Amino acid sequence: MCGRFTFQPSDNEEINRIYQLAVDNGYEPKTGEVFPTDQTAIVRSGKGQVQVVTMKWGFPGFKSGQNIINARSETIMQKPMFSESFLNRRCVYPTTGFFEWSADKVKHRFNYGSDPDTLYIAGCYKVFDGEAHSVLLTTAPNESMIKIHDRMPLILQKNQIKAWIYDQKFAIDFLQSAMPKLKSEPLSN
Repeated sequence: MCGRFTFQPSDNEEINRIYQLAVDNGYEPKTGEVFPTDQTAIVRSGKGQVQVVTMKWGFPGFKSGQNIINARSETIMQKPMFSESFLNRRCVYPTTGFFEWSADKVKHRFNYGSDPDTLYIAGCYKVFDGEAHSVLLTTAPNESMIKIHDRMPLILQKNQIKAWIYDQKFAIDFLQSAMPKLKSEPLSN
């Protein structure tokens, strides 16, 4: 599912640059552990180049107070709630890792290694009542994730960000991509 991630500018030079771009553009992204509904740093299309903004994480749901934070990559183009956003307004979540909980309720941190490396998650966004909201995309888990959870984020490499945002064919094709091997680190609660 991917219900939380980290955005730690103090621990990662690349994330610090992204954070500064957001601040320079007049935004204040949530740092540390990011929860659904937080204003999170997002990379999206801008005038001639990508830009960093903040958006509320999650689309309003069908019931009052409901917040939909993820969209399945396998069905995103068939779901009316997400298809138009995916085709026209893709974005990227810059993170320093994400969390999942195992069946025995142990919290696990995922990243490429033990350090808070930059991990980019594919997403899309839509404007509701004048405010931009985003969802991140999930996919089937690979071998590094399957023992902990039955879904994982759709992860982009840095050199794929512009293609994801601007190239619809690339984005559609990328929905079927194999995900990178990640390291799981159990955390004490």
